[in-house]
Amino acid sequence: MRVIVDSAIPFINGVLEPYAEVVYIDGKDINSHAARHSDALVVRTRTCCNRQLLEGSQVKFIATATIGRDHIDEAYCKDAGIRVCSAPGCNARGVLQWMAAALHHIVTTDNLSPKDYTLGVVGVGNVGSLVVEYARMWGFQILQCDPPRQKREGGDFIPIEELVTKADIITLHTPLDSSTYHLINKGVISTIKPNAIIINASRGAVVDNRAIARSGHRYIFDVWEGEPNIHPEILEGAMLASPHIAGYSLQGKANATAMVVQALAEHFDLPLKDWYPKEVTPTTPRRICWHELSATIASRCDLVAESQGLKSEPSQFESIRNNYDYRNEYF
Repeated sequence: MRVIVDSAIPFINGVLEPYAEVVYIDGKDINSHAARHSDALVVRTRTCCNRQLLEGSQVKFIATATIGRDHIDEAYCKDAGIRVCSAPGCNARGVLQWMAAALHHIVTTDNLSPKDYTLGVVGVGNVGSLVVEYARMWGFQILQCDPPRQKREGGDFIPIEELVTKADIITLHTPLDSSTYHLINKGVISTIKPNAIIINASRGAVVDNRAIARSGHRYIFDVWEGEPNIHPEILEGAMLASPHIAGYSLQGKANATAMVVQALAEHFDLPLKDWYPKEVTPTTPRRICWHELSATIASRCDLVAESQGLKSEPSQFESIRNNYDYRNEYF
């Protein structure tokens, strides 16, 4: 068995070698030649898994060490008999702590307190539900929008058209698909409260980046249209900017790698079905009050320094991302 692995995936080196020929390649350089005689691909978002990459290959299994799957043509894979697995929820607490840093920055910059804000959470899945839980505990008033969950469950969800007229902060935690592309567009932006702030840690194209940059609204982005090549106007206009690292926690990365290794082990019947990196201690979830968060978050997730670094060297987006010092989750 031959497996192609994105060389930036942590903790995986040496794990599959007893059972397969393993070839490590930079994600953006995984091409049809490499895939042709491979049985499986273990990738990240930088590898577009489509007909161009896969046609004529012997690939029958793709695992992506990410939550999102928009870099994978799932319709083609289904027709070609290729199984696709991802890592849903792997880095939810990592994104939660990035969100905590963003919310803390907003509150302290405005010299207010959480109770002075209505937070609108769009997409209440693995990440969004944690944001709702913790933000409510910190004192934010919460609005929630999640049409698929509303359809399944009913419950306390409102349409996005209503949410954006009421929220002081709008945070996006949706996948990217045909229903969420430019979900925040020029028309929606025209109905947002005048001083509202947009946070996006989902996928860049969920927000019309140029429209929000020209709207006068404050925004904090971790994901960008066209990344790593961000339009200078959009980058400079951001209140805070980071290079797609919201979920880059040590535990989030370990969870993602473990999930794809375990999925591959299940598919090929390898003795790695319970594997987890020995060098990582899983997070113990706990409650944390706003006072403790205020005293600790800057040392755990310094978004101001990260923003200054990206804005000073935007051409280093990929280098900063690939060499990021993973944060330790602490709640």
